[in-house]
Amino acid sequence: MSSTDLLVDDSKLFSIVIVNYKTPEITKICLDLLRKHVGGSNVPIWVVDNYSADESTEYLRTLDWINLIERTAPEPEPGHIAHGKALDMVLERIETDYLFLMHTDTFVFDKNVFSMMLNKCIKNPKVVAVGCVEQLNRGAARTLWRFSSRLFKHHFRHLKVSLGLRSREPKPYKEVYLKSFCTLWNCKLVKQHGMHFSMDDRVPGYTLQDRMTELGYVIEMLSPRKIFSYLDHIQAGTVAAAGGYGETHRRTNMYNNILKRMNKKDSNS
Repeated sequence: MSSTDLLVDDSKLFSIVIVNYKTPEITKICLDLLRKHVGGSNVPIWVVDNYSADESTEYLRTLDWINLIERTAPEPEPGHIAHGKALDMVLERIETDYLFLMHTDTFVFDKNVFSMMLNKCIKNPKVVAVGCVEQLNRGAARTLWRFSSRLFKHHFRHLKVSLGLRSREPKPYKEVYLKSFCTLWNCKLVKQHGMHFSMDDRVPGYTLQDRMTELGYVIEMLSPRKIFSYLDHIQAGTVAAAGGYGETHRRTNMYNNILKRMNKKDSNS
């Protein structure tokens, strides 16, 4: 089965969900790219607006090709909790077996990413999720340096604790949880076991991944090199877009630079 055949013939096999919160510029870019790649294949695209009440909400209301859910929160809640509850609202509504989780700062340039990830689930019915544990492609040298420094900090903090010295809690030095900027979940299996994305106060999907792994299901992990050959992702771009960092913060600069590049590509095309 070719990638094109998958999108045309089996469009009801998967849905796509993104959660919007005050990111008008990147939400538009993200959705424009999705419409370009899968808009003509009847793939259900769900967007949950997490009580943005800004121009991004107004923009989403103008789109008749998405399934829009406008969520209102009765009281303030942490961002990751709001995100998880938004995902669960879509999980309850979709009729497809598979669901792609995406962020508004994820820009897909090659539609074959959907078939590539979906085929890993189809070939092995024990695969419950496919994704990447890194949010950007750092390359071999930077990845090695990051792993080494985190490994050193992890064991150094353990040593300080064992000696009775004050120390921060040792953090895991190896990433093990899929990041939801582009992750595929077998929702048929998730629902079969009565689970969902927001199960506690952790990042949505983390506890779900642990529970499904304990039940014997497989998590298919893609290398950053693989997945980023199909798309771009602005690390913490949604936070930067909403003004969560200072104007000179490196992630704010990264967000602004990628946004300029995307707008330049759009004007050239």
